Amino acid sequence: MSTVRIAAAQYPIDAIESFAAYAAKLTRWVEDAARQGAHMLVFPEYGAMELTRIAGADIARDLHKSIAALQEVLPEADALQARLARQHGVFILGASAPVRGRDGRYRNVARFHAPSGQSHAQEKLIMTRFEREIWRIDAGAGQAVFDTPHGRIGVAICYDVEFPLTVRALTHAGAEIILAPSCTDTAHGYWRVRVGAQARALENQCFALQAPTIGDAPWSPAVDANVGAAGAYAPPDVGLPANGVIVCGEMNAPGWVFADLDLARIRAVRSGGQQLNHAHWSEQKAQPAALIRLS
Repeated sequence: MSTVRIAAAQYPIDAIESFAAYAAKLTRWVEDAARQGAHMLVFPEYGAMELTRIAGADIARDLHKSIAALQEVLPEADALQARLARQHGVFILGASAPVRGRDGRYRNVARFHAPSGQSHAQEKLIMTRFEREIWRIDAGAGQAVFDTPHGRIGVAICYDVEFPLTVRALTHAGAEIILAPSCTDTAHGYWRVRVGAQARALENQCFALQAPTIGDAPWSPAVDANVGAAGAYAPPDVGLPANGVIVCGEMNAPGWVFADLDLARIRAVRSGGQQLNHAHWSEQKAQPAALIRLS
């Protein structure tokens, strides 16, 4: 199959009072996307932080206590996502969360669930200032490309997609679609991730999709403000939009944004496009630059 329909969530952070309420919300979202023909669903970075409200308002208001409390429900949330992927025959990139490792340190992790029941964790590699300085989330390690019936998929979580070499490693390993779940609290942050996604699509001649958190959650210091729009981006080349924008949702409006991606077009552009950025990547030379004073 050369065409894949991907649903990117513009996902509102709600004050979830119980796991049953979360399960009902997530089930509605997955059922809605599957009913509209999606093969793959992308939830945002830190969308799982809404689960911290289950521990109570006092815990949710404390950043570090809420992250610790989240660990109690994450296994159940992962199991729910895996079950929904099997039930509806779809791939699901679940909302990421701070996950405590065996070393006691937290890392930002998203899990990719297949209809077969298989799943794999992808850690965020490069931490933002807030994650480093306030959250105390450690950088992750390791990247994977998922070979699926709907193309080869790489995941670059939010800030990661702003760095060329992280995504280049994925496309060098065969990725044709980059999923970029995001969580940004200002329009500036949203545009940084979006511009990064569009630049990576150009450089690597691949598709890139952004899926953000949206809305206000004043009860949570972690995700109190959320700004963004989901979108799918392509290299501006033959057979693809001239501006590289396949689809972009309405800012801060909850719901799915659907993108129908024809992988044959990416393969054609990589082999015979107007430009061959993907093939010519290795021709870049790290040459020293001379400083020339002019007056």
